[in-house]
Amino acid sequence: MQWIISSPCRQSRPKGQEADMAAETLRDIIRHGAEAYGEQTAFRYKIKKEIIDKTYNEVNLDSMAVSRAVEALGMKGKHIAVIGTTSYQWIITYFGIVNSGSVAVPIDAQLPAEAVCELLNRADVEMLVYDELRSDVAGVVREKCPGIRHVVSMQARETVGDVLSLSRLIAGHAGTYETELAGGQLCTILFTSGTTGKSKGVMLSHRNLTDNAVCLDMRIPAGTVSMTLLPINHVYCLTMDIIKGLYIGMIICINDSIMHVQRNMKLFKPEIVLLVPIVIESIYGKLKDAGSLIPKKMVAKAAFGGSLRIICSGGAYLDPDYVDRFREYGITILQGYGMTECSPVISTNLEWENKKGSVGKLLPNCEARVVDEEIWVRGSSVMQGYYKMPEQTAETLEDGWLKTGDLGYVDEDNFVYITGRRKNLIILANGENVSPEELENELSRSELVKEILVREKDKIIEAEIFPDYEYAKKKHIKDIQGKLQELIDGFNKDMPVYKRIYSLIVRETEFEKTPSKKIKRF
Repeated sequence: MQWIISSPCRQSRPKGQEADMAAETLRDIIRHGAEAYGEQTAFRYKIKKEIIDKTYNEVNLDSMAVSRAVEALGMKGKHIAVIGTTSYQWIITYFGIVNSGSVAVPIDAQLPAEAVCELLNRADVEMLVYDELRSDVAGVVREKCPGIRHVVSMQARETVGDVLSLSRLIAGHAGTYETELAGGQLCTILFTSGTTGKSKGVMLSHRNLTDNAVCLDMRIPAGTVSMTLLPINHVYCLTMDIIKGLYIGMIICINDSIMHVQRNMKLFKPEIVLLVPIVIESIYGKLKDAGSLIPKKMVAKAAFGGSLRIICSGGAYLDPDYVDRFREYGITILQGYGMTECSPVISTNLEWENKKGSVGKLLPNCEARVVDEEIWVRGSSVMQGYYKMPEQTAETLEDGWLKTGDLGYVDEDNFVYITGRRKNLIILANGENVSPEELENELSRSELVKEILVREKDKIIEAEIFPDYEYAKKKHIKDIQGKLQELIDGFNKDMPVYKRIYSLIVRETEFEKTPSKKIKRF
């Protein structure tokens, strides 16, 4: 067993840092926001044609009212679920729950009602706060979830039957609220949306989330405008868009629909956004469609509202060439790496400190080592474990080290490089190990390949490809199967025999994906 140890960077934050207030809990984050930024806009969103601003003081007061309501309902310390798309109501509900000393359980708004009920039962949820878009869930929880004692609608103006109104609860419980919270106290249970197997409830403490959000100074000044585009039940959005945004005084604009992204970009004019690679790749395709007659930076300004400067990428592998491609449009991509079990960020590139091909430098609160090619990490953002899954917890955590399942290495400057996933590793009959991601990433460079999955089948390596049919049409490619076979034949020439692809399947539809837009492998 080989150990490669990477010591964490624990230097103090540089002068001109985003914020210098010590934060141990999410209540500290909200309190700091009110004290430091007060009447500055914290959230901006649109309802019909009206743009609404909510200040840092309002976030503090509204979330405290939710905390008071939680306690009045006898739910303090209980598990409370929140389901819905990103909204101001979702956000103040979340902070109101966790800052009362209760445990928030965010649920994916796209799951079918039956799957939602299964997660509510598994997480021992006793109260549900829901967006009316998921009123179907509210309709079945009484029957399917016997542990649920209270159901609250985010939009209802009045209490109807046994469904409480969030706005009425806030109005009826206005006032200050404080309770003793510890950094190590359980804050939230987030269910993973893994590419294989049963979802697990990741237990994260206040310190896990807070440290992940505040430990690294990204030199983003207060008042910077962002726009949140990712599902809020995902920890990447929750920690980096929301918690970090509130800590450093950003103006966080809420996108109301995936169908309105471009329109809202022009309306809100964000300077920074968080995206996953599949969206970045799609955006690039649209930028290219503008042609070569218009200067690239003008194309980007027209598409993104004129102010977008930085895209933070996470959630999956991004071809490093996209960093160069977007730079031509005047946009910097900062590729990072993380997982729900680490709250989630493990490493990130910065504008002034980056290496192409890496997923960034380890965060100041994180250290790593490599064991048999697998990256292990340890630090204040590593989860407490999986809820009621002791065996899976023991498999993943060892003496405080989180086994990421990712293959790769850490260089002498603490930059992380990912080469594949241990559980996806193809072990051939001759004993050779092949990382399917290595082959997928190389073949994905072709514009004809929109999605790809490489696996072993009948003792040979097989590639299943969903082509970019629009690209094929533009380029007048009629024999798509033949063109893809040519691509694979050319790829195989440069590969050792055991890494060659001997079977090709061409799909007519996209692969099934997880809510975080990763292809389901099995």
